[in-house]
Amino acid sequence: MPTNSNRFDLAVQKLYTAFHQDRLNPEYCEQCAVGNILDHRNAWQYLTDVHGSLKLNYVGRVHQLLGRRFQGYTPMELLEIEGAFLKGCGYALPLKRGSLRPDNPKNKEVLFNGLCAIVSYLCLLDNRDDIMDYGSLFDFEPAFEALQ
Repeated sequence: MPTNSNRFDLAVQKLYTAFHQDRLNPEYCEQCAVGNILDHRNAWQYLTDVHGSLKLNYVGRVHQLLGRRFQGYTPMELLEIEGAFLKGCGYALPLKRGSLRPDNPKNKEVLFNGLCAIVSYLCLLDNRDDIMDYGSLFDFEPAFEALQ
């Protein structure tokens, strides 16, 4: 299993802390997934025109083309991370008036589902096994196959 990248370790640590300190809020740009990864800064919201969109606007495209990284992540990766979080929480993307959203976005179960989705996506970005996939815990060989 590959070692974690610094960006992965820092992001997961920040998200874990935010979850347990009730500082994870999908509808507030400084406390959403990316807001927490970026130390509660909101400048990332200017990379797109609509929260939850996976489309960079002009400013976002310029930063992407210049190779700019924020805590190790490209502008497009940040939008994808936020998208994974919002979808995991039960939102329809992009966020707009009348779109599907959870009844209580600060519910711990809703936030936990979003957190699991982010961590899985962060694993994908770093080309590593999904640490949230617990399926391998249930892999087994039936007794009669082991004897053959």
